[in-house]
Amino acid sequence: MFKLVGAFLIILAGTLIGMQLGGYLAHRPLQIRQLRTGLALLETEITYGARPLPEALASIAQRLTGSGARLFAQAAELFAKESEWTANDCWRRAVYQVWPRTALKNPEKDIVLQLGLVLGQSDREDQRKHIRLACTNLEHEEINARENQQRYEKMCRSLGVLSGVLLVILLY
Repeated sequence: MFKLVGAFLIILAGTLIGMQLGGYLAHRPLQIRQLRTGLALLETEITYGARPLPEALASIAQRLTGSGARLFAQAAELFAKESEWTANDCWRRAVYQVWPRTALKNPEKDIVLQLGLVLGQSDREDQRKHIRLACTNLEHEEINARENQQRYEKMCRSLGVLSGVLLVILLY
């Protein structure tokens, strides 16, 4: 009886690990899309709304969901708390605080950090160009993430179950 329960728990653990890895692959394209949406809203706020950057970030955070909302909300909060920090300092700190809780990888992080270097540092048109460049780069990363999802998501889920079954066979 205990062997049967142990075998079930091992297979369940392998299945859950596979589902977790597959979920990670499924969430990445969605989070990149949320980030692109947030940057498009930021472009609109800067170009047409002519709002100060902290207000624009707070407004965007209210309109988004998920990790994108957390990034913009954290940046707006840092702007409010740390008046002597530059826009890049607040943006960079927000990225480093939010990133570990996302499914996003380093290429997206590098794009977002690069964008932070110009936020609040140049005129509207220059910021608009940099935001569009970041959106274009994120679009390419989203395409790659979707390809990886299609290629590896089902495999990760299957390998989780199969590794649990293999472990049970090897142990018993």
